[in-house]
Amino acid sequence: MGYISSVGIYVDVANIAMNGGYGMRYDVLREYASHDSAEAIRLNAYVAFDAERAKEDPSYRERTNNFYDTLRDLGYKVIQKNVKRYIDEEGKVFVKANSDLDMAVDALMQSDALTRMLLVTGDGDFLQVVRALQSKGCRVEVLAFDNVSAELRREVDVFMSGYLVPNLLPVKNSVDEWGHIPSSVRGCCYEFKHDRGFGFMRYLLNIQKNLWVTDTRRGDSPYETAYFHASNLEANVNFDISELPDRNILFEFDIYRSTRTEGIEAKNIRMISRL
Repeated sequence: MGYISSVGIYVDVANIAMNGGYGMRYDVLREYASHDSAEAIRLNAYVAFDAERAKEDPSYRERTNNFYDTLRDLGYKVIQKNVKRYIDEEGKVFVKANSDLDMAVDALMQSDALTRMLLVTGDGDFLQVVRALQSKGCRVEVLAFDNVSAELRREVDVFMSGYLVPNLLPVKNSVDEWGHIPSSVRGCCYEFKHDRGFGFMRYLLNIQKNLWVTDTRRGDSPYETAYFHASNLEANVNFDISELPDRNILFEFDIYRSTRTEGIEAKNIRMISRL
């Protein structure tokens, strides 16, 4: 019997929801974390609960408790931090429910039983936690969507944008499942010929194994390539075509069988995020 690595998942739920990941599918997250035949041993979801609001708003209470129950059904342990209200010197009320310390302590204490850690957050405050985990011999990965700390991305062993994981964040108005033709997917431009006005998008087709094999010419790569013409790029004030290729600019696009090449073509290309 081969060696099975153990993985721990630590999700800063509020950070993810406020930074592009609202509606993230936690079942897909667990599947992604278990890539390359790993086994999810610890699954911790750190949530903020507003007890005062729950007393006055039955809809909030029911919706929130249903979400927590769903997380538990998927195997996550829900670590709840109650919202606290403070009044500043000007009399303004502000709320706070920071779970960073709880998440950091749990990750460090539980790391001895794990070979890989997946931190689902873009918060740069976890930089020292990442370094400590790596010093203990753990491989540390981070998954997040928007407003991701550049230092955190550089420090971890692997960073994955949640936008690029198939089905993790549903694509609106897609005519079929991710990767089927036709359907909508997300990816980045890794090559562009400015003198000829065309380039290539790369997107992840599945999350089972070999996520490091990004060369789509290899038969064991889980990635796929789509040709595109510059005329299929939708206008965006936050993006200029002169920036291509840039793997830090993420796009959502529709894929079809190409009439220009023998492969796949991307159309209706819209920028969705910049790392």
